[in-house]
Amino acid sequence: MRKSTALISCLMAAALLSGCSGDNAASGGSGHAATGGSGGGTAVRQPHASGGGAPAPAEEDIKDKKITISIYYPLPDQAEKRKAEDDKIARFQREYPNVTINKSDWHYNVDEIGVKMAASEAPTFFNTFATEAGFLVQRGWAADITELWHGYERKDDINPTLQSQFIQDGKVFGIVQNGYSTSTIVNKKLLADKSVAAPSYDWTWDDMLNTAEAVADPGKGISGIALMGKGNESGWNWTNFLFEAGGQIQAVEGGKVTAAFNSDSAVRALQFYQKLRWEANAIPKDWALGWDDAVGAFAQGRTAMVIAGAEGVLDQALNQGGLKPGDVATYPMPAAQAGGKHTGVMGGDYLVINPNASKDEQEMAFRYITYDYFSDNYLTAVEKDIQARRAEGKYYIPPQMSYYKNDSEYGRKLKSIYDNYDNVYKYDPESTKRMDGKPEAQYNTQEYYGAMTGIIQEVFSQKDVDLKAKLDEAAAMMQAKYYDAIHVR
Repeated sequence: MRKSTALISCLMAAALLSGCSGDNAASGGSGHAATGGSGGGTAVRQPHASGGGAPAPAEEDIKDKKITISIYYPLPDQAEKRKAEDDKIARFQREYPNVTINKSDWHYNVDEIGVKMAASEAPTFFNTFATEAGFLVQRGWAADITELWHGYERKDDINPTLQSQFIQDGKVFGIVQNGYSTSTIVNKKLLADKSVAAPSYDWTWDDMLNTAEAVADPGKGISGIALMGKGNESGWNWTNFLFEAGGQIQAVEGGKVTAAFNSDSAVRALQFYQKLRWEANAIPKDWALGWDDAVGAFAQGRTAMVIAGAEGVLDQALNQGGLKPGDVATYPMPAAQAGGKHTGVMGGDYLVINPNASKDEQEMAFRYITYDYFSDNYLTAVEKDIQARRAEGKYYIPPQMSYYKNDSEYGRKLKSIYDNYDNVYKYDPESTKRMDGKPEAQYNTQEYYGAMTGIIQEVFSQKDVDLKAKLDEAAAMMQAKYYDAIHVR
């Protein structure tokens, strides 16, 4: 989901590349071979022989060409990320003095991307989310970078679970930055203040309900859990419970996409929301909360639990809300019943190259995106960021999942750095090992989230709602308006 991915660690977004997710449609040049430059081994055009006797003229080296690219750049209020990105730009231009880099602080918005593309105003590469792969590919708004990808010497070290979100029909349309499986972040201090025992990591819906009800204090404006109730975030939040109940968003079979979220599992997940709202009185009185509202309430100590990707929540709670690492805990999503899976929506941040960019611009954008991947520069940048945060009394929040395989040599190098500092947040391995993730649907996911948000708002505002009828109505709308037009090859 967009907001959870927007607040990924400063370092991830900047020192290693900078941004979120995507898809593509016009590849880089022919005859690529891998090189081992500081860009992590990105593809480079090589001279090739023609079919005749005389060799063809060597292609012009891309470093000899004047190229301008516009890059995804952190927002004005993200000072640390901008500082790290500026450092990366300086290093990149020392190696590629032929490249002019323009900074774009446009961040992906599903309602704006069409206009940006039509007006040729989209940057050479931009951020997006795991949900957007199908959407961007269908509309031709993401370049096909398959050839560039296969020329990248470190592609086999990339986290395959995350990267697969932007591979369709064997073609590559985006580059993963990092990812997450949705968690429940718990304010242990608030629970202790209310003399409420923290549940075990192997918890259930009943445990969540009982904990939320016990800690809620509506008279003081404190909720047990801040479920998101407005914007597409609301439908995204609820989908975790759909997955935990064994449901799915859509089915793909025989080249057709069919709505599947009007199931008995979906009814059960909505009934749980009814219990949290009407039986436990555990959600905020003003329940129309977006991502920023819910996470802000957690950081300010006004709710005991929030559901999101952990990094953004922890960053606000520890670095803005004044909480300490011992005051918070990152839980897997609760299982629907004892012995069930702790399934959370799996998402991530990706970078997509603009299909309207020239071949050279696309290749240079690919080199820039992967410039710090697997590099010592990134390891150095991580440690400097940790040290700078420690000097300012702040914490560094590592991503739960990143572009590299955690058990790789590179992953182990990063862990050894983290272990040297007391201001690096440590995820409890007992919690982490229970986390289970299910990818978001690949077709019209944002529209589905929006449809579910309307139903959730009715559940929160009306005590008696015909849940199955509402789900059937939403499924029929999604089928007729979106899914029927999709033909999967």
